[in-house]
Amino acid sequence: MKAVTNHKVQLGGRHVEYKVVRSRAARMLRLRVGPSGVEVVQPADCNGDDVSAFVRRSETWILDQLGRVERLRGVLWPARRRAGEMLFRGQPTRVRVEIAQTGARSNAVDLIDGEIVVRVGARSPTPAARSLERWLRKQARAEIESHLAEVTARLRQRANRVYVMGQRTKWGNCSSRRNLSFNWRLILAPEFVLRYLVTHEAVHLAIPDHSAKFWLTVQSHCRETERAKQWLCSRASDLAVDVEAVFQPEPPTGLNPSRGS
Repeated sequence: MKAVTNHKVQLGGRHVEYKVVRSRAARMLRLRVGPSGVEVVQPADCNGDDVSAFVRRSETWILDQLGRVERLRGVLWPARRRAGEMLFRGQPTRVRVEIAQTGARSNAVDLIDGEIVVRVGARSPTPAARSLERWLRKQARAEIESHLAEVTARLRQRANRVYVMGQRTKWGNCSSRRNLSFNWRLILAPEFVLRYLVTHEAVHLAIPDHSAKFWLTVQSHCRETERAKQWLCSRASDLAVDVEAVFQPEPPTGLNPSRGS
């Protein structure tokens, strides 16, 4: 289990709160700045003084990133997902459930005319939500592996293993064993966002840090890097989908109910 501690520092005349996440898998200190704040990933062999010095050396970058996040908050799209609808490849997509006419023992999911159709077998013990998530994971793996093959070929790098998982706090990761893991929810985002995140982790196979060389390499292989980062800053919450909620009735709007029929 990773240990997380909270800290404060004064940078450029402002007080900045940040979290330190201690990780045995990390090879070096890493910084992340996003809508949830500033986070430092600390390898097991680094002490608190190393972390504090690292944060202070990164003052300009941290303040620039915080400013970018604050600017983007002004253009956040509110989550207006309706019941029976979800994002798929960046587009609001209707999810429709059909009950199979025959006594089928399994469910099937297909994309038909822009709708995701979940056919529930009359004798199937599997919930529709579970079948939908399995289908989404399969779609995600196909897209991720397709983009990954292109990028790693250009980089002349090779991953050890590729995992598609359901992480709650990460979109992707490159471990010290050259294993890549990606969040299946990337299939809900536009293609250019998925492509950027796959490229980001693939470049870590060659460059483990977030140095200037790393970012130049990412941008050279993904021209829409900045556009993807901005989309994630403003729309990441739309990807935090609970598949079961897609099948729930819409919540009350707060409007007065109709009187009579």
